[in-house]
Amino acid sequence: MLELKNVCKTFYAGTVNERVALNDVSLTLNDGDVVTIIGGNGAGKSTLLNMVSGTLPVDAGQVLIDGVDITNYPEHKRAKFLGRVFQDPMTGTAASMGIDENLALALRRGKRRGLGWGITKKERAEFCERLSEFGLGLETRITAKVGLLSGGQRQVLTLLMATLKKPKLLLLDEHTAALDPKTAKLVLEATDKIIRENNLTAMMITHNMNDAITYGNRLIMMMDGRIIYDVSGEEKKSLTVPDLLKKFEEYSGGSFSNDRMMLSK
Repeated sequence: MLELKNVCKTFYAGTVNERVALNDVSLTLNDGDVVTIIGGNGAGKSTLLNMVSGTLPVDAGQVLIDGVDITNYPEHKRAKFLGRVFQDPMTGTAASMGIDENLALALRRGKRRGLGWGITKKERAEFCERLSEFGLGLETRITAKVGLLSGGQRQVLTLLMATLKKPKLLLLDEHTAALDPKTAKLVLEATDKIIRENNLTAMMITHNMNDAITYGNRLIMMMDGRIIYDVSGEEKKSLTVPDLLKKFEEYSGGSFSNDRMMLSK
């Protein structure tokens, strides 16, 4: 479903601030793979997702989704392949529009626009049904302005919007990092439910090592723009946080410098 071939990205090339963000990264995700990505600050995690989404162009290498070479596609042309949820709950929705209006925009992504009713009765009924599955009461506030929602409610809505059209690849960029632990757990459970029910392929960046172990069928660890550890299947299921710390030290010759990863034990 996703193939990265020798992808490279350097920021501020040729200056004293030059920084290699991705160093000849190659990666293949099969249909239905759910990959969690961990690593310290500056490891290249978000840059990797930005390369896939088209937010940043690659310096070298190729990006293919479902066999289509999208390396030179601008961000808006990749939208039909991708769904994305950001760390900031304020990103990805229109705050001044209603819940139903936001969902209608997501439903029409990639379609031609014309004159007609903005939201049909059938669509509104479908939106309410989907929202009711999360137990947040959003279906009873279907016309409420999104800016009035809590962070957790907004992330669940953004998640639903990102998957309404069943993208070929779902990108989750630390989408629970700005939430309190209870709300983060709710959003992660909603994420897991949507991914499983729709058999989606997904990449999820997280700083929480327990979450990285618990969710998905594959785990990738990054450092200095490289993938230093890639584990899946039964081996991943049997991992513990101390195992991950040991692996990091083994592959990097050092220890985690990111306090947030240590606190996530």
